[in-house]
Amino acid sequence: MGSVRAMASTRLLCLFNTKAACSAKTLSRASRSVCFKRHVCSSPSRLQGCMSAWVIDQYGTNEVLRYTEELTAPSVNSASEVMIKVHSASLNPLDVSMRGGYGAKLLKLRRDPMSVMDSDSEFPLVLGRDVSGVVVDCGSEVTHFVPGDEVWAAVPPWKPGSLSEYVVLTEYEVSLKPKSLSHTEAASIPYVANTALSALVNAGGLCRDSASNKRVLITGGSGGIGTFSIQLLKAWGAHVTVTCSQNAEGLVRGLGADEVVDYTAGDATEQLETMEKFDVILDNVGGDTEEWAMGLLKPWSGAKYVTLVSPLLLSTDSMGLLDGAFQAGFTLHNKAVQNIISSGVFYRWGFYTPDGPALDEISKLVDAGKILPVVEAQFPFTQVPQAFQKLEEGHARGKTVVRVAEEDDRQAEELVQNSPCGTAESEQGVQESAKHN
Repeated sequence: MGSVRAMASTRLLCLFNTKAACSAKTLSRASRSVCFKRHVCSSPSRLQGCMSAWVIDQYGTNEVLRYTEELTAPSVNSASEVMIKVHSASLNPLDVSMRGGYGAKLLKLRRDPMSVMDSDSEFPLVLGRDVSGVVVDCGSEVTHFVPGDEVWAAVPPWKPGSLSEYVVLTEYEVSLKPKSLSHTEAASIPYVANTALSALVNAGGLCRDSASNKRVLITGGSGGIGTFSIQLLKAWGAHVTVTCSQNAEGLVRGLGADEVVDYTAGDATEQLETMEKFDVILDNVGGDTEEWAMGLLKPWSGAKYVTLVSPLLLSTDSMGLLDGAFQAGFTLHNKAVQNIISSGVFYRWGFYTPDGPALDEISKLVDAGKILPVVEAQFPFTQVPQAFQKLEEGHARGKTVVRVAEEDDRQAEELVQNSPCGTAESEQGVQESAKHN
């Protein structure tokens, strides 16, 4: 099982590797090493520990990303906190949205409740919600971790992100990294795992004991959340139908999808309407999806429609905290009431919720070969803007990972150089490897 698991993981990495993964070959060690050493701030007032990071000083497009070696390093200030040296991070669509100011008002309030009374800037901000690394310091009351532990976590959006040398989180947001994964692989999972679990369990009412033979439809199934959700639901025994483009069919079938519908085909909705109705729909797309998808749920049987594209943060950004929250709550209430009255279907919003203990359970599934990391592209820490650009191109086939620590760059170079597979390996190989698990 272990060798098969490693082979499948390597195949997934190789299959969806882009030219960026090979860029580390041409990057000199001297040009990279400057990013990863500890620095002393050139502060005129006092010497202070600093670290390398990518930050933004204003909201905008890719041009606002700025590399610095003089960001104040975080420290353990609470008895329950752990400090992590970041080895790898990964990007999510949320990072692109936050770079542009998405959720700025609500997140600023969450960072500092007193900010509603003043005009202090939230900048510089560090993006990045996924982290895989090593614990270097612990608070006095931390009981689950010690320095040297390899861990992974999803960083809450109101905390400084993982595109930096170090992050500080509470021990309840952190989990021991799966032993079978490298940091590069592990960094692709925490955010999508916590998001999918929150949506499927808290909003969708599914779990390991209740999902068997339930019919689930995932819209937009080839991205990070979709590829993870397919594997999780199959591990739980559910029947999974996925919508994606035709060229992603091999990927999602290889991960276990039972039925695949090409959303670019003109008759996609008609195809879905001919199928048996669903118990749960997980919507990763938004837009007009709910207009045609609500009718695909089983009526009067407790079926649930869960969308990860809610208007809450957009409303607070455009209308202010109070008006925006009221408007979003009013919208949710109206849709929920309308659907429960008309067809007995539950309409719910799903949200990303950082949760270390939940990652403990996912780690077991990963080490058992039930869940594979799906890494589409890898970038060195010097090329974070290029990683954002790749993500913004859309049509994701898994995750985009940033290797923050120098040793992970060396390991990635060895993987690319020594791997028996190339980027042209067929998706059939992925399917065969997944079947063995």
